[in-house]
Amino acid sequence: MPSFPPLTTTLAFLAGILLTLGLKDFYPDLERRFRRRSHFPPNNTLAGAGLVVPQVDLEDRTRKSAGGGGGAIAGKREGGEGLEVVEGVEGCVGETPLIRIRSLCEETGCEILGKAEFMNGGGGSPKDRVALSIINMAEGSGLLKPNSGDVIYEGTVGSTGISLATICRARGYRAHICMPSDQATEKSDLLLKLGAVVDRVPPAPIVDPMHFVNRARTLAAEHTADPNRRGRGFFADQFETEGNWQAHYEGTGPEIYRQCCGHIDAFVAGAGTGGTIAGVARYLKPRLPDLKIVLADPQGSGLFNRIKYGVMFDSKEREGTRRRQQVDTIVEGIGINRLTANFEAGRELIDDAIKVEDEQAIAMARWLVERDGIFAGSSSAVNCVAAFRFAQILGPGHRIVTILCDSGTRHLSKFWARAGNISGELDVNLADIIDAASSD
Repeated sequence: MPSFPPLTTTLAFLAGILLTLGLKDFYPDLERRFRRRSHFPPNNTLAGAGLVVPQVDLEDRTRKSAGGGGGAIAGKREGGEGLEVVEGVEGCVGETPLIRIRSLCEETGCEILGKAEFMNGGGGSPKDRVALSIINMAEGSGLLKPNSGDVIYEGTVGSTGISLATICRARGYRAHICMPSDQATEKSDLLLKLGAVVDRVPPAPIVDPMHFVNRARTLAAEHTADPNRRGRGFFADQFETEGNWQAHYEGTGPEIYRQCCGHIDAFVAGAGTGGTIAGVARYLKPRLPDLKIVLADPQGSGLFNRIKYGVMFDSKEREGTRRRQQVDTIVEGIGINRLTANFEAGRELIDDAIKVEDEQAIAMARWLVERDGIFAGSSSAVNCVAAFRFAQILGPGHRIVTILCDSGTRHLSKFWARAGNISGELDVNLADIIDAASSD
């Protein structure tokens, strides 16, 4: 008589088959995951290759930090790390990298580093820091209220306006920008694309009511006084407000100090409002007493003589020689013939000044593209000329930090139109930078 297995054994066997098929149907990648895991030893090192595989943490992307507001969103699952997510475009301002400018390092024997402020994620310049600081201070003081119809007015040659227009849109305001009509047209074009109102006014001395700064101040006051207009007018006043240099004291300066591990021999920067050089100097000098703060000043500006000789004067400003109402240079963004509150905040900390001619700036801009692939604007080129020349004064083995303010894309119709196109050959040499003088 044939022998049959017990019924319970048969049922268990069939259940096992069904369970296996069910797992395969519901988890088609189970085997793939198992095999992938089996290739990694416990120390997460890829066998035979020496590659470290980082731990992957699952994070909850639905919860914000309890504090709310700006900054990174810190929501996480149990045991996970905080998300590295910034709050809006404002969160992209600051923490810009330091770039080692290799060609200048090789030529001088010094380490010349450029703070890549063109990588700020708002308006693409150091003015992002200033615009954000001014708006934050005004909101904190009750002078601005988001989405209330408030309008921010400012007189600027371009970069501050672009930064304000960007952050205004993110914060619920509109920007009204007054700028000299002789500035590069791409700046005003960009402002219009950002939704700003743009007044291009004729260049005029600061004592003229139609000077671009005075014009912005007047328009802000008229807006506030008009009962038929919604919201208030707020004059940003970048040249005089403490929020300018404080933005660099609280941001740019500490970043440079940390990125250089506290070892810097010189900081070189130009001055328009003066906020960058003043704020960075006020942060770094108390921590590095031997640090040299050096002003990079374009032709036509009086700040060089103010630092070197105590007087505001430039040879191109002699009566009968001036060609422009503001500063006689092709460079935009730096250079001025009056003292601002921001410049005065750091003037006593400036150790030296270097005058840079237009042709030197043009030669340096071309050099940076040819040798380093850095497409810089006019003020960045001036800074690099001064950093290069101060490196020659210090000698090899020193570390010099300067500011790469904005991209050459904002200077195409003026500065770069004169600089010309870059060929496939290396047609700029150091003599062009050291010895070049304006031929105009």
